[in-house]
Amino acid sequence: MSDEPIDRKEPIDLGRALASFDALWSPRIVTRVNDYDVRVAKVRGEHLWHVHEDTDEFFLVLDGELDIALREPAGERTVRLPRGAVFTVPRGTEHRPSAPGGAAILLFEPTGTPTVGDRHDEIPDHVDATTGHPLGS
Repeated sequence: MSDEPIDRKEPIDLGRALASFDALWSPRIVTRVNDYDVRVAKVRGEHLWHVHEDTDEFFLVLDGELDIALREPAGERTVRLPRGAVFTVPRGTEHRPSAPGGAAILLFEPTGTPTVGDRHDEIPDHVDATTGHPLGS
């Protein structure tokens, strides 16, 4: 968990926040709401299969299109999220986000939640497996 303060005195322009970094699958924390981080990320290609055992994971697509493959009791399926769509992956559901053409997303999850969940496939070198970086880092 980061103890770095988040400035809540001014509005946050998400376009400027996204323009401030290039790293893929490496969220930036733009603000906090109670015990939750509001994170933005640039994504392209496939992330990895992972599970968040104790928390849901909220996705909002700001730009582009995001696919989320899900492994559920009834089988595997993929949800496609166009720009402006939201989806919540329920806790305990194995999932793999991907964005073949690239996307910008907003995530809402408890502070300290790792981007690769509690159980995951081997982490590729390009994945920054952290709990999010403060905006501007």
